Order: sequence, then C-alpha cells, then structure tokens
Amino acid sequence: MEASKNIVITGASRGIGFAMVQWFSDNNHQVWALSRNIAPIEALIAPNVHAFSVDIANAEALQEWSDTSSPKRVDVLINNAGKLVNKPFSETTQSDFESVYKVNVFGLANLTRVLLPKMSTDSHVVNISSMGGINGTSKFPGLAAYSSSKGAVSILTELLAEEFKETGPFVNALALGAVQTEMLSEAFPGLDVPMDAKTMAAYIAQFALTGHRFYNGKVLPVSNTTP
Repeated sequence: MEASKNIVITGASRGIGFAMVQWFSDNNHQVWALSRNIAPIEALIAPNVHAFSVDIANAEALQEWSDTSSPKRVDVLINNAGKLVNKPFSETTQSDFESVYKVNVFGLANLTRVLLPKMSTDSHVVNISSMGGINGTSKFPGLAAYSSSKGAVSILTELLAEEFKETGPFVNALALGAVQTEMLSEAFPGLDVPMDAKTMAAYIAQFALTGHRFYNGKVLPVSNTTP
C-alpha cells in the first residue's frame, strides 16, 4: 500500500473534488480539503480529512490559510477548483471573464505559489484542465471564458514544470473530457455523459500519487470519447 501522503485538494465539496477527498481518505492519506462550502466535507466525519472554507479567488485568504492551516509538508496538490460560464461570447462581459480566470488561473497560480516552500523534489502538482483547453480539439460555443482559461492552465503547467525541474515539484495537467458533475449539469441542463465523477476521481487520485514518476510538464487528455 502507498505510504500515507499529505494531499491538498481545491474544489473539494462536490463533484470530482469531493469524490477525490473520499478516495484519498479511504486509502489512508491525510487530506486538506478547500472549498467555500465545507458542509459536505465535514459530514464525512473522517479523522484524516481537514476541511477549510477558503475562496481560492482571494489571494490574501490563500496566503493566510497557507500560513496558519496548511500541512507542514505537501506531497500532492490537486488544483481542481473550477468556474464555468456558459454564455454566447457576444453576451459576455469583462466581469464574466474575470470571475472565471480568478478561479481557474489566478487562484491555481496563487495557491501553487504559496505552497511551494512546503513541497519537495518528489512533490506533485496536478492541474485539472479540459479537453477544450487543448489546441486543435473540438470547441463549443458558449465556453469562450472557460476553455480559454483552461488553455492558460495547460501552458502554465508546462512553464512551471520547466521552472522547477531541478528542485521540484513535478507539475502535470489532466485535460478532462465531459464528466457527469453538478457543474456540468448547471452549465448544460439535461446533458447526460457516460463518465461519472467517482470513476474519474479515482483515476486522478492514482495519477497524482504515481504519475510524476513517468511525466513532467505534460498535459494529458483524459477522455473516452472521440473526438
């Protein structure tokens, strides 16, 4: 069995994030779970899960959490929190774009930065990107803010891996296809897709523990549909 690791997960109160918290807890790892709404996490009543109400769009809140409540050592950081706006581009505002980028790009970058001092040469940062954030993949109307933000995440992943290749951490991204989550249902009411959150969460969790032995600076598609 894998030795117990210290895992930090954002967007941990529902969907894939919540399922990952459960998976890591069931496999005897210590989990620091960040979300604005921590009631579902606290309801797990798991002694190895530590829930914190933090808005990752707030840089000061992230710094304060890192200074006061984060683990002394971070083995795995999974930047899973995401915000999605589904709106025709002509109807979007600067505020729409800012709200998405504050979570998907700036929050991800800020949390990674404040936790760097707690990471080792063997630590692994896993950024959750999207198939829509990869050049040349199918694109969908209404997702200009979301998919472009995930494109930024993909390039940032490559840049950070290069910057820290001598010292760690390893940095990779998983570009997910559609997964049946609350966020998907809110953005696309009535859409039914075959991949469920629990199955995807188990894949991401296992990749977070072992993927850095094989990859660094990679943006890996995780989709069972073609294209």
